[in-house]
Amino acid sequence: QVQLVESGGGVVQPGGSLRLSCAVSGPTLEDYAIGWFRQAPGRRREGVGCISSIDGNAYYPDSVKDRFTVSRDNAKNTVYLQMNNLKPEDTAVYYCVAEHLGLYCSGPDYWGQGTQVTVSS
Repeated sequence: QVQLVESGGGVVQPGGSLRLSCAVSGPTLEDYAIGWFRQAPGRRREGVGCISSIDGNAYYPDSVKDRFTVSRDNAKNTVYLQMNNLKPEDTAVYYCVAEHLGLYCSGPDYWGQGTQVTVSS
C-alpha cells in the first residue's frame, strides 16, 4: 500500500512560483512512476507531469511544459512539483499520484488527498 501526502498549496499571484511536495510511504519509489494531476472546477483531471519508472525521464503536457518541473528525492521519499510563471488557469486541486511500473502516470494506482492551488491577483 502506497500513501501519498501533498503539501505546499496556497494562493499566489499570476507570474509567481510555488512548490508542492508529496511525501511517499510504502514500497521503494523506484518501482513507481510518480507524478501530479490537477482538477479545476467543472473540468476533467489532467496530468501535469510524471517521472517514469521505466526510463527515469519526466514527461509534461504542452500546457505546462517549460513552466512545471517534477523531481524526486529517493532518499527523502519525496516528490516535488515546481511551478513557475503561474497563470490563473493553473488554479486547481493538485494531486500526487503513483503508478506501479508506469511510464506516463496514465493510469495511477494511488492518489493523494489533493492540495489547492489558487492563482489570483
